Amino acid sequence: MWTVERIVHFEPGDFVNDGLAHFGFHDPRGRLFAIDHAEHILALVRDGGRVEWTVAAERIAPGVRNVTAALSFPMYADLLADGSLIVSNFGNPHLYRVDMHTMKAELLVDGVAIGMTDMGNCAVDADGFIWVNEVRGCRVWRFDPTGRPVLTLGNGEPGFQRDATSFDDARFSWIYDLRLGPDGLVYVLDSRNYALRVVDLAAREVRTVAGTGEPGYSGDGGDPREATFGGDEWARFDGPISLALDEDGNAFVGDRFNHVVRMIDWKRNVVTTIAGRADADDTHPNPPTERDPMRLNLPQISSMDYDRGRLFVPTDFDGEAGDLAVLRRA
Repeated sequence: MWTVERIVHFEPGDFVNDGLAHFGFHDPRGRLFAIDHAEHILALVRDGGRVEWTVAAERIAPGVRNVTAALSFPMYADLLADGSLIVSNFGNPHLYRVDMHTMKAELLVDGVAIGMTDMGNCAVDADGFIWVNEVRGCRVWRFDPTGRPVLTLGNGEPGFQRDATSFDDARFSWIYDLRLGPDGLVYVLDSRNYALRVVDLAAREVRTVAGTGEPGYSGDGGDPREATFGGDEWARFDGPISLALDEDGNAFVGDRFNHVVRMIDWKRNVVTTIAGRADADDTHPNPPTERDPMRLNLPQISSMDYDRGRLFVPTDFDGEAGDLAVLRRA
């Protein structure tokens, strides 16, 4: 069972509010990083909402240290084994490494040079290698800690296999999210295939673990492989758009066009809706007193995050405002 711990409302231009960011991610140490996609900024946020430092093309606030890097629609951040930060960028497929001790950044992966269309999320595995998803390019990449590509899955063309398939044959269609699980698997939100898939490096295969390949809203209480997730064929970014994992490897899918959050419980092998409602609209922010997750208005779920028993669910509204709903296990 889940409950709403609090709701934070963001107006256009708000970067941090009530100590949280509308779009933000916690690193393995529990530190909060805020991201402003449109303004091309990443920041470390301390308790109380104080911005300690930023990564951007230029300083954004007096008295706040800045690491100079030409971010372009930054998407995600993670930590390398040496403690440095990596930041992926959708706008110019560049992956930056940020040394937080010297406060300097370097270009670690130039996606343009290797033919990447764009760059989605980034995640560092137990061996210190970096996984990156290419959204429109429909590929998954693995880089060594120096930024050298060592594995590419997909040929750049959309496709789908519901059954387990080899690395050589694997195909995807517009990958919106990628996360590392505690089981060592790489979880890939294969969005225009309305599916969640895993990359198993040891077995050298890709498996579909949730979704049928078709859009819909069905399957709650049953096998995740028979569940369907929402779609809108007229939307530029069709399909489920956001993914998070807890410490047990349970998956949370931001089912954007059904306006709900779905949880996939691997021990029980079931998918359930844990937040949101089908009649969501983009004109009414959530009341700050709402505590029932099933009554949340989530018209456009975006980049979710999980950290230490809490699920952070951002949603957009008309006029570029938004809410962040913080859920915790009851």
